[in-house]
Amino acid sequence: MSQTDTQEMRQDIIDACLKMNALGINQGSAGNISQRVEGGLLITPSGMPYDTLTPDDIVFMAADGSVPPGQKNPSSEWRFHFDILTARDDAGAVVHTHAMFATTLACLHREIPAFHYMVAAAGGETIRCAPYATFGTQALSDYALEALRDRRACLLANHGMIALGDTLPKALALAVEVETLAAQYWRALQAGDPVLLPADEMRRVLKKFQTYGAQPDDGS
Repeated sequence: MSQTDTQEMRQDIIDACLKMNALGINQGSAGNISQRVEGGLLITPSGMPYDTLTPDDIVFMAADGSVPPGQKNPSSEWRFHFDILTARDDAGAVVHTHAMFATTLACLHREIPAFHYMVAAAGGETIRCAPYATFGTQALSDYALEALRDRRACLLANHGMIALGDTLPKALALAVEVETLAAQYWRALQAGDPVLLPADEMRRVLKKFQTYGAQPDDGS
């Protein structure tokens, strides 16, 4: 990977941070983003306002978890970013936000059940809520990894949400979808008990999602 490519990926992370705030799925510098690169990962620095970031502020973390000297401190949540990208070959990027409705449900320790078929966009019949642990700890990372088993998104109790994607745009798009689902589910709860889709229907939807959005090759 060339230096130019790395700089472009650093700028992509900054752009995604600014976009998630503009989309209303995060506030201030609360969330964080990482992206897999050759030899490790790139991650947002700790506590810096996104509108002040430059590509050189994005932190490179090596595959052994070390941070070469001369850089900013990585996000306080680097552990779950590092552990997810190490454990999940299908993940190329991780987006963590404190989105309003996802966090509201997380504060209730409620998962998002199959009230709508789009829950399957996160890879399963539910979007799980990981148990609470102090931010930045190994315990939180362990809980997140378990909640993400066979899933591409989860809630974090009393905290926020995580979304994965093989690319950064896909991870960000999934984070937007999870927040949309959380808002819909919360509103449905205000009116009563949402009717959940049965497991066999969710299995059909999950199968259809395997080819959802696929387009023929050019010239076919």
